[in-house]
Amino acid sequence: MAATVQRVSKNGQPKVLVVDDHPLIREGIAQVIRKAGGLEVCGEADRPETALQVVSASRPDVAVVDLALSAGSGLGLIRDLKAWHPGVRILVLSMHDESLYAERVLRAGASGYIMKHEVADHFVEAIHKVLGGGIYLSERMEARMLQRLAVKEPARAASSIESLSDRELEVFRLVAQGLSTREVAERLYLSIKTVETHLDHVKAKLGLESGRELFRYAIVWSLEGH
Repeated sequence: MAATVQRVSKNGQPKVLVVDDHPLIREGIAQVIRKAGGLEVCGEADRPETALQVVSASRPDVAVVDLALSAGSGLGLIRDLKAWHPGVRILVLSMHDESLYAERVLRAGASGYIMKHEVADHFVEAIHKVLGGGIYLSERMEARMLQRLAVKEPARAASSIESLSDRELEVFRLVAQGLSTREVAERLYLSIKTVETHLDHVKAKLGLESGRELFRYAIVWSLEGH
């Protein structure tokens, strides 16, 4: 379990925790933050329990969190951080399409969502915005949410991926990556029976008849870049 901690911020700069399960990505994010100046990387973590330990030790001002962790749930980590460390601002940095995940992470307690391909242009801007108490989303996502408010459109559409609960979506995403039911259970620290129940709900909501249909649907969804 990877974890690094710096207990004291230099020069009173805001402290940033980086949570990602890929060491090279963590290092790349840390380098971007350091080069920007005015921010201090106070720690790194690769899974939720380690991240919570680092937060307790280093008291960061903002946590940069990837949703797709190899152990545990990124959404679960967001909820735990808001419950146990409500003063920590959370910025989600993810490869997954913000149109499906941004509103979910905001409901869970995050203050912003930025996709990894935007790091070079907007990442530091996003950190400063959430540090200042704001919400960071792409212009496209902000326009979509404002449109929904203007026309009073429901946040979720029936019979679609958007109709899945947060946990159902996590399970579905892991199935799309080719994980077995047992592997999904191990990744999310759930029982196999609980995962099977979630998959039954997913099938019902997507109008699928069998596990084989669900697997095919999930693979196609994944290949479309979600």
